[in-house]
Amino acid sequence: MNLRAVRHELGISAELTELARVRHWVRSVLGGFPAHVVSTAVMVVDELTSNALRHGRAPYHVRLLPGAAKLRIEVDDGAGEPARRRLPSDHGGRGLLLVERCAAAWGQLRRPSGKTLWAELTTDPGPSGARG
Repeated sequence: MNLRAVRHELGISAELTELARVRHWVRSVLGGFPAHVVSTAVMVVDELTSNALRHGRAPYHVRLLPGAAKLRIEVDDGAGEPARRRLPSDHGGRGLLLVERCAAAWGQLRRPSGKTLWAELTTDPGPSGARG
């Protein structure tokens, strides 16, 4: 089966302990990708999911949509309020800044039943032909 042609989705509960399960799931789904792509994806999914759990509301869904040269990560929550970057402090505010620095692109979509935060990571090794 081609990992890059399948849509993967995981529903999660509102418990912060779900973050460990989500990280494990991402590693399992992306096992055939280069290590740097997997580690970046785990970090981005963790940030988007923790943001949804802390500031959103149920239902929560995490999706991985691998493509030929990119990986799209989507995290849904049931809150309609848009996510926003905050100034970093001792209480947080670094999550979306980290996503912005790691992703080729990111954003959010409002849905009738909440919002989706998404990020896209480049998976193409580039013109050098390097492989992971």
